[in-house]
Amino acid sequence: MKNYLLGFLLLSFSSFAQKPFGKMNPMQPVDTLAASCGSCNFKMVKKGCYLAVQIKDIAYEVKGTGLDDHGDAHATDGFCMAVRKARVQGKVENGFYVATYFELLK
Repeated sequence: MKNYLLGFLLLSFSSFAQKPFGKMNPMQPVDTLAASCGSCNFKMVKKGCYLAVQIKDIAYEVKGTGLDDHGDAHATDGFCMAVRKARVQGKVENGFYVATYFELLK
């Protein structure tokens, strides 16, 4: 019984943690980009773990939302362990991708 309860709680928390960030603006284009940890998978210079997206083979650190806003970064499918796809809206500004909408795809 404890295993079922624990599984239910973990599933509930992971579902909650992976809700989209921001509100999609129907007047702006939506891009599907590779998203992952900048230092773990995109080999960016900055040390530590942080969310990044890749546009035309160039990785940008994301501002507005972060690694832990979209689940456990160190889970088997987390950003530090895998490159994922995300639907995003935003723009590159001063070397960062400033996200106004970010939805991690399954």
